[in-house]
Amino acid sequence: MKPLIVALSFHQFFEGFALGGCISQAQFKTLSATIMSCFFALTTPLGVAIGAGVASIFNPYSPGALITEGILDSLSAGILVYMALVDLIAADFLGNKMRCNFRLQIICYCFLFLGAGLMSSLAIWA
Repeated sequence: MKPLIVALSFHQFFEGFALGGCISQAQFKTLSATIMSCFFALTTPLGVAIGAGVASIFNPYSPGALITEGILDSLSAGILVYMALVDLIAADFLGNKMRCNFRLQIICYCFLFLGAGLMSSLAIWA
């Protein structure tokens, strides 16, 4: 349980910085920013409490649990791939600097596929 708490704490810390920056740039009203910040601050502890309560009665090897885990894992992976390709990588690869330089395109695509391959190889240890 301790490694999970440490991982969640680091994730929430950096996510909080990112969310704070986005809220600041969007220039929401003070009340809206406060509500969003409070909601963000309360959802993870609430999720951890629910998870700790369910863990005592949960059978992770039941057919229903395995099917549910597989569906949720595939949805998460699909969303991650979509966000990476559409929101992050497309912005870099569709810029004028990239379109005007064929050599740069080839190099960037090679490194993109190399990085994807290396990240995929992490599944061996996961």
